[in-house]
Parts: sequence; structure tokens; C-alpha cells
Amino acid sequence: MKKFTITLLVCALTALGTGAGAIAAEQRQSGKTAAAQKQQAKKTAARKAPAAKSAAKPGKKPVQAARPAARKQQFAASQSQVRKVSSPSDDWTGGNPALGSASVLVLDQHSGTPLLEKNAGLVVPIASISKLMTAMVVLDAGLDLNEVISITDEDVDYLKGTRSRLQVGSAMTRDTALLLALMSSENRAANALGRNFPGGLRAFVAAMNRKALALGMTHTRFEEPTGLSANNVSTARDLARMVAAAHQYPKIREYSTMAEARVDLGHRILDFTNTNALVKNPEWQIGLSKTGYISEAGRCLVMQTWVADRPVVMVLLDSNGKMTRVGDANRIKRWMESAGVGYRNTGA
Repeated sequence: MKKFTITLLVCALTALGTGAGAIAAEQRQSGKTAAAQKQQAKKTAARKAPAAKSAAKPGKKPVQAARPAARKQQFAASQSQVRKVSSPSDDWTGGNPALGSASVLVLDQHSGTPLLEKNAGLVVPIASISKLMTAMVVLDAGLDLNEVISITDEDVDYLKGTRSRLQVGSAMTRDTALLLALMSSENRAANALGRNFPGGLRAFVAAMNRKALALGMTHTRFEEPTGLSANNVSTARDLARMVAAAHQYPKIREYSTMAEARVDLGHRILDFTNTNALVKNPEWQIGLSKTGYISEAGRCLVMQTWVADRPVVMVLLDSNGKMTRVGDANRIKRWMESAGVGYRNTGA
């Protein structure tokens, strides 16, 4: 009986050990499984990560694609702030000539009746058209035209950096400086005329503005004698008054319409030509001419001329191309020579 009891105890202990071992083995297997599952989860996450990144890229592309569109919108907004020159089809209808100048006025010189106008009241920079006023002020002052004046560093254009064939130190008579300012639009010559005025440039500019008011040019202001400053401003209507007044000066008529001139500057002789090619054209009868250009003003042209057997004052401002002002003048001439020319108003 004792032996049997011992045997049962041994079996029980063996069974207990076997059960504990099984439990331990199961726990170890469970640990291995959990670790394997964790490692597998990491691998799966690692495989999914590139896919997630690649899936995120399409989400970024619309943002990148939107940037050029945003830049286009910004560009369009900036363009809307730029003063636009209307196309001919927008502004010239009913048989009017298709012109590229932003401001236009054509007056019958005898009656003062406007024959054609477009934005004639718009105040704009006038560039070298200013030199007509410069010439009138010089001639009004009765200064000695044979007096020799010199080009100095004060006459050099440091505002726009424009070039000149008149070197610093060049000497010429006041009359020659007047010729070069009107015919060839020489900025240094025009500035020298103002600088050699009694009281200097400040007094000269004041005289320019007084003359403008005396002529009824109420929307005109001059800051200097050359027109290089964008603060020299006027309207087509005011400039028509100035052209009509300047046409009364024989010397301005002569010098502004000379096709070319040879000038002795002492140290060398130079040939100069008129900035308005129309003065050489036999189809035109021009009594006064002046061109102008700075970037703010565009290409400008004013003339007194005979068209269709009548004297007219023609003002073309802010033309949108280098040859547009000449082309516009020719188109107006052909239009006037056609039948039934009357008053046409296409703008303020």
C-alpha cells in the first residue's frame, strides 16, 4: 500500500511537472507569436509608409500647380494698374481713322474748331514738346542770340542718362542752341538756354509757367526746360494752344522745320537732322514741328500743317510705337482729304 502511494505521488508530481512545462512552453510560444506579430506589424507599416508618402504626393501637387495660377492672377492684377492704350477698334468707329495715339486733337487753326479729338483733356507727361515753351521764353526775353554759351556738366542728363553729341565744353551761340533744341531736340542745348537765362534755371522755369498761364494752359506745368522730367505735364487741348502761339514766332517756325543743319562747334563740325521725318516729305506742308519721347510720355508729335487746303494744329500724345505717331499723322491727313470731314469726338 505504501509502495502504491509512493507511485501515485510520483505520477502526480510527474504530471504536475509536465503540465507546468506545457504551460511554460505555451507561454514561450505565445511570447514568440506576439513578438513575431509585432515584427510583422513593423514590416507591414514599413511597406505601407512609402505608399502613404506616394499617396500624399498627389495631395501636394494641386498646391504646387496652384502657384503658377496665383502668379498669373498677381500679374493680371498688376497689369490692371497700368494705363492701357485702347485698341483702334475700341475707340475709332463711324468712319474715324484708326489711331494708336492715346490722346489726339486736330484743330482748324483759323476758327479753333476741333475736327478730331480723343482724350484731349487727359493730363499726361509731354517730354520734349516742352522745348516749344523753352524757345518762346528765350525769344520773349529778347536775349542776345549771338552771345556764346557753353555746355557744362550741369547740362548733362543724370535723370534719364540720355546721350548727347554736344560734349561738355562745347561752345555755341544762343541762336545755335535754340536751333539744336528745336530741330534735333538736343537736351543739353535746351538746358543751357535755361541755365543762361537771367536768374538761372529757377527763374526760367517760373517764366515758362507764367507763359503757360498767359496762354490759358490751365492744366500745364513745367519743372525744367528739356522735357526729361515726367513732371512736365499738359493736355492735348493745352498743347494746341501752345503750338498756335509758337507758330507766331518766325524763328521757331524756321528752326523746328529745318530738315538738317551743319553746325560749327569750334573744335569740330557736326551734322544734325530733324527728329520729325515728315518735314522731308514733299506731301506735307509743315509750318511748325516738335517731337518728344520719354518712357512715361510715349512717342509724341505736335505740328502746324496744311491739310485739305486748311491750316490745322495736330497733337498726338503717347503713341504706342516708334513709328505710330507718324503713321497716325498720315492717317489723319488721308482722312481729312476724304469727303465729309467734320467734327468727331471719341473721348473726354
